Amino acid sequence: NESDAFMNFSWVHTAGPGLLLTISPFYHFNRADFAGGPNDPSFSIQQNRSSNYEGVQATFGAVEKKHNARFGFYGFAQQDNENIALEATGGSGLSLRQTESPTGNVDAVFAEDSFQATPWLTLNGGVRLTHFSGAISENSADPRAGAAIRIPRVNWVLRGFYGRYYEAPPLSTASGPLLQFVLQQGLDFVPLRGEHDEEFQFGLNVPWRGWTLDTDYFDNKIRNFFDHNNVGNSNIFFPLTVQGARIRGGESTLRSPRFLGRAQVHAAFSHQFAEGRGLINGGLINFAPPTGYFYLDHDQRNTLNAGFDLTLPWKTWANSNIYYGSGFTDAGGPPHLPGHTTADVALGKNFGEKFSLSVTALNAANRRFLLDNSLTFGGTHYFNPREIFVQVRYRFRY
Repeated sequence: NESDAFMNFSWVHTAGPGLLLTISPFYHFNRADFAGGPNDPSFSIQQNRSSNYEGVQATFGAVEKKHNARFGFYGFAQQDNENIALEATGGSGLSLRQTESPTGNVDAVFAEDSFQATPWLTLNGGVRLTHFSGAISENSADPRAGAAIRIPRVNWVLRGFYGRYYEAPPLSTASGPLLQFVLQQGLDFVPLRGEHDEEFQFGLNVPWRGWTLDTDYFDNKIRNFFDHNNVGNSNIFFPLTVQGARIRGGESTLRSPRFLGRAQVHAAFSHQFAEGRGLINGGLINFAPPTGYFYLDHDQRNTLNAGFDLTLPWKTWANSNIYYGSGFTDAGGPPHLPGHTTADVALGKNFGEKFSLSVTALNAANRRFLLDNSLTFGGTHYFNPREIFVQVRYRFRY
C-alpha cells in the first residue's frame, strides 16, 4: 500500500515591467507499506516507511529586450522513518526487526538566460549549484548551454544542447541486525553518493502543412548510476549505484493537424541502448570485479506509441493509445524478452466550465506477460492486468 499527501501554495509579486517574483513553500508526505506472508519464498517481509519533506522554491524572472532570465533557489529537508521485519520461512529460525530514521537536505541555486540573438538564432545558458547533506555531504556545479537555429522560409529548427545534472542520493541505509544479515548474504552497504549526468543532444523540428515531425539524438554518460537490488530472495529493496552507465539513442515524434477540427493522430518511436559499466560502488554492493559494458535491466531497444485524440459533440472527448515495446533484457541479457503490445482507451465529458467526468482503461485487452526478470537488479515483474480509473473534477474558480 502507498499513500501521498502534498500541499503547496505560491505567492507571486510583480516587481515592475518584466519582473516577476514567485515564492512557493511546500510539504510532502509519502507512506509505503509492504506485508509479506508465510508462503513467501525464503523470507516473509514487513516493511513500513514514511517520509516527510518540507521545502521552498523561489524564482525571480526578468524579461528585458532580448533576454529572458531566471534566478532562484530550491531546497528541502527530508526525514524518513522505516521499520523492517524479516523472518525466514524455510525453518532456519532467522528473524530480525529494526527501525532506521535517516535525515538529509538539498539546497540549490540556479541562474539561466534565453537570449534572442537574432530572429533566427536563440542561445540558452545557465548553471545550477547544489549542496546535499545526509550520510555524506557533497557539492555539484552543473553548467548547461544550448542553441536553436530557425531556417528561414521552411521554418525548420535545428537545435543542440549540452548539460550536466546532479541527482541527490536517497537516504536509505543499513545498520545493526539488518547490516549483519546483509553481510551474511555476501553483500555490504556503502553510503550512496549522488548521480552525475552529462548529456549531449541534437535535434530537428520540421513543420509541413500542419504536420510536425520532431527528431533528436541523445547521448547521456552517467557516473554513479542509480539502480536497486534486493536482499537475498526477498522483497526488501535497497538502492545502489553502478560505477558508470551510458544511455544513447534516437527519438522521433509525428503529430498531425486537427482533421475537421475534431481528430488528431500522433506517434512516437524510440531506438536506444542502456548500458552499465564497471562495478557496483555504492549502496548494496556485492564485491563483484569490474566489468566492461553490460546491458542494464532498463535496456529496451525499440518502443512505439501511437494513438489519436477525438473531440465529440456535446462536450465529449475520447482518446486511445497503442504501446509496443521490443522487450527488456532476459535475465540480465544479452538476449531480450519477447516484444509486447498494450492498448489504453479513455472517454470523458465536460459539464459546463467547472465539472468534468472521465473513465480510463489501461491495458484494455487485459494482457498478462513477463515484463522483467532481471534478478540482479529489479526482480521479476509481470505487466499489470486491466486497470480502470474514474475521475471526477470540479473547478471551484474558473
